[in-house]
Amino acid sequence: MGAWQSYRLRVSRKTWQARATVKRRELSEISNRTNVIKPTDILLFSTIRNEEIRLPFFLKYYRNLGVNHFILVDNHSSDGSLALLKGQPDISIWQTGHSYKTSHFGVDWLNCLQSRYGHGHWTLVVDPDEFFIYPFCDNRPLRALTDWLDANETRSFGAMLLDMYPKGPILDQTYRSGQDPLEIASWFDPGNYTFEPNDRFRNLWIQGGPRARVFFAKTPRRAPALNKIPLVKWQRGYTYISSTHMLLPRGLNVVYDTNGGERLSGLLLHTKFLNTFHIKVQEEATRQTHYAKSLEYKTYAHALRHNPDLWCEWSEKFTSWQQLETLGLMSKGRWL
Repeated sequence: MGAWQSYRLRVSRKTWQARATVKRRELSEISNRTNVIKPTDILLFSTIRNEEIRLPFFLKYYRNLGVNHFILVDNHSSDGSLALLKGQPDISIWQTGHSYKTSHFGVDWLNCLQSRYGHGHWTLVVDPDEFFIYPFCDNRPLRALTDWLDANETRSFGAMLLDMYPKGPILDQTYRSGQDPLEIASWFDPGNYTFEPNDRFRNLWIQGGPRARVFFAKTPRRAPALNKIPLVKWQRGYTYISSTHMLLPRGLNVVYDTNGGERLSGLLLHTKFLNTFHIKVQEEATRQTHYAKSLEYKTYAHALRHNPDLWCEWSEKFTSWQQLETLGLMSKGRWL
């Protein structure tokens, strides 16, 4: 990388950090229990809106995985999300009624809170419909993974977003609060993924899966990105710049082996496609606060008129992390 490009990336990082500082004014403290956070605690950060039905299992799943404290931004929920979260001793909440779009889709808000409370901690950034898995997650807690990463001087951990879906029309099976969404959305595409290196930021751009196959069949290049870096040993000089798709400094984006081998990696099981999906789609298509004037959600809204079935003859039913490793979707690398 030349001196000029290096300088531009440093300026970009400082700009993102300045944005986060300014956007801090948009956050109102609802319940700040960060004083109970211990130096070695693993922290989860997330932006939520109207997720009352998903939150009970989401919180249970990540507590069982090994998260010690949740730091959440509520973007003006109108359901019972806040009432559910307030009073829980391992949850700190901020709220904002400001635009999700002008906060760069929540990135500025979370960068601000991660800078203030995440410094020196392993931080996990996920949405309420994303469930982080990694090799040996069935018998090794998240702490075992972060200890291994620390021992190997690894600062970030990659996890591809794997879209999960039911067999049959999306809207036909009812999801209930507290239920494991994988009981319904238990199928996935084992292949049909493309990988493209991004030379400027050194991350891999991944697309494909059922959204490219069904919703963006005519324009697969417009399908959502699936590459994510949700787990990072946070430092104040770090900043996300596009959801959790990439960060600065750009060395944090190299979560793959550059010498032809396999590097330890995980997955985010993405359980968007439940019967509650159409409510979220209608709201977001109207609000137009997502990327590209909510083109993605407008595409979903059009397709949902026909209650599509994402299942196909090549779909596989999820059974274990070992299955996903065998398929080459994740790797245990040198972690034995």
